[in-house]
Amino acid sequence: MKISRVIVIAVVVLLASLTVSEGMSLRSLGMEQHCRCIQTESKPIGRHIEKVELIPANSHCEETEIIATLKKTGQEVCLDPEAPWVKRVIEKILSNRRR
Repeated sequence: MKISRVIVIAVVVLLASLTVSEGMSLRSLGMEQHCRCIQTESKPIGRHIEKVELIPANSHCEETEIIATLKKTGQEVCLDPEAPWVKRVIEKILSNRRR
């Protein structure tokens, strides 16, 4: 009775560790399993932005996400895709890519 309990516990621990390591390996491959943006910024912060990352909607997140990295702190800020100034920034980025 005692041996079977130890085996069950060992199997549960093994499965739990495999689940955690698989989730971590997906993240290390750059595959997010959920939306990154919970809140978005709509006030203009354009002059503080170093770079902008545009993440299209996908199977893990129904929303297009726009993530800006700030110059001084390196902090990532999610931008509101509906804010007029953000739309202008995205248009500018897309027009530069077409050239």
